[in-house]
Amino acid sequence: MTEKKIAVGIVQQQNTADIADNKTRLKQRIEQCAANGAKLVVLQELHNSLYFCQTESTDCFDLAEPIPGESTHFYSRIAGELGIVLVTSLFERRAAGLYHNTAVVFDTDGSIAGKYRKMHIPDDPAYYEKFYFTPGDMGFTPIKTSIGTLGVLVCWDQWYPEAARLMALQGADMLIYPTAIGWESTDTPEEKKRQQDAWVVSQRGHAVANGLPVVAVNRVGHEPDPSGQTNGIQFWGHSFVCGPQGEMLTEAPSDKEWCEVVEIDLARSENVRRWWPFLRDRRIDAYNPILKRFID
Repeated sequence: MTEKKIAVGIVQQQNTADIADNKTRLKQRIEQCAANGAKLVVLQELHNSLYFCQTESTDCFDLAEPIPGESTHFYSRIAGELGIVLVTSLFERRAAGLYHNTAVVFDTDGSIAGKYRKMHIPDDPAYYEKFYFTPGDMGFTPIKTSIGTLGVLVCWDQWYPEAARLMALQGADMLIYPTAIGWESTDTPEEKKRQQDAWVVSQRGHAVANGLPVVAVNRVGHEPDPSGQTNGIQFWGHSFVCGPQGEMLTEAPSDKEWCEVVEIDLARSENVRRWWPFLRDRRIDAYNPILKRFID
């Protein structure tokens, strides 16, 4: 079988309140990935700024911007100049009072190949995303690029097997998860390990169940709570890439910034699906009840 290898660059960054500086450092690391052979570079969730969802403040809507807009122009130029596919994550202002958490994918010529609006929106302590984001209305649709078809999802989406499956059933070559997830300071070390292990194994499970590589890119570092009500979030990094059997190809540390390029052989998915034909054996005639909220 012909190999189809893609070098994927991952940028795990610690952000500050200085958006211009965050973007400058992202640009430098994207360029570093491209210099090391990356043809696809993936950034973390909401990478331009601090993770503003720790509090509910209408002032934070000032961070949102239209698509296309200033940030899409910025990242478009980078993708076009470097000849790479670039996966970004932006706070989209669609209209006054209507905002989305949106991944935008740029092709090698700098054009927008497509976008994905985050479908599953959490509402947990320090993750008040329902205040800011309208759930996506574009469905679970992969984005076609010149190097392959990308099943781009965002953070909370990564816990849902249905989202991964729908991307796979529409021809995604890989699953990509820009992420912002971390620990609350009062959690015990044992609880922190349980949470991180669950995060990793869930996504590796999506790789196995669908016979696809997974690229998960998380932010890293401590970000304080502007309200002072909590001790902030320690984002746990640990970005990783796994293959279609869930095998780990690379893992980032949990406590520092990280930038690396890893090679993925997309042709391997074909062989894995021949060995483990889960798509063949699906009982699509018996799955209708899954559309219910709960089966009483």
